[in-house]
Amino acid sequence: MTTPTTRIGDLTVHRLGFGAMRLTGYRPVADRTAAIRVARRAVDLGIDFIDTADAYGIGANEELLAEALHPYAESVVIATKIGHTRPSPGEWKPVGRPEYLRQAAELSLRRLRVERLDLLQLHRIDPAVPLEDQLGALAQLQSEGKVRHLGLSEVTVDQLETARRQVEIVSVQNRYNLTDRVHDDVLKYCEAEGIAFIPWLPIAGGDHATSRLLAELATETGATPSQLSLAWLLHRSPVMVPIPGTSSEAHLIENTQAAGLRLTNAQLSCLDAVL
Repeated sequence: MTTPTTRIGDLTVHRLGFGAMRLTGYRPVADRTAAIRVARRAVDLGIDFIDTADAYGIGANEELLAEALHPYAESVVIATKIGHTRPSPGEWKPVGRPEYLRQAAELSLRRLRVERLDLLQLHRIDPAVPLEDQLGALAQLQSEGKVRHLGLSEVTVDQLETARRQVEIVSVQNRYNLTDRVHDDVLKYCEAEGIAFIPWLPIAGGDHATSRLLAELATETGATPSQLSLAWLLHRSPVMVPIPGTSSEAHLIENTQAAGLRLTNAQLSCLDAVL
């Protein structure tokens, strides 16, 4: 993989990562052998940043990554998230009580088979709990050596600035893609402050693949709409670290090839216009 690198705290990673959620989804994995093969193939292809969460499969995603990749290569960074629960299908609920966050982090350590989490992200801010209490729990874990770096997910610039007055934040994981740029202001802030921006749903689930402009560019460049979407993100900002996810080895290979796609200014302008 030829994508350039960026920094997440003191960690250097290639700027095209892998979102592991689709390996298990939110249910027990149907084909564990195939999922493990995809995870290992991602690392073989040069991906060294992998994103998971304790909510994915109620811990099953973290366990699968450990089964597939442990002991982890020194260059591989595993990021996980806590603080967002799934009480029932289709329902999400943030839980930011300090005692819960500590328990969740301890379980993630156990499932991933590590003594320290490379990057622990607060999956959602719980509006029912003071933010300083939620961050305090994460900072305590960090001071104990159980967490290397802290990140936030789905936050505004104001929330990010508030958090940074209490702890060091090295990454933000907000939804962002070619047709969803609501968090442009957060991206600009991260770029100015040297904070990694990790867009989830980076290719919008393929929903914009029917765009005429995208189809024309795909023909012109010989790339797929998904590859163009990822290449656009990589061109968008040097702090951008897309994490496309898939349970298909073929799609994984297709996604990683986007890292080598070079676009002209005219082509980038066309992609900008897709919105």
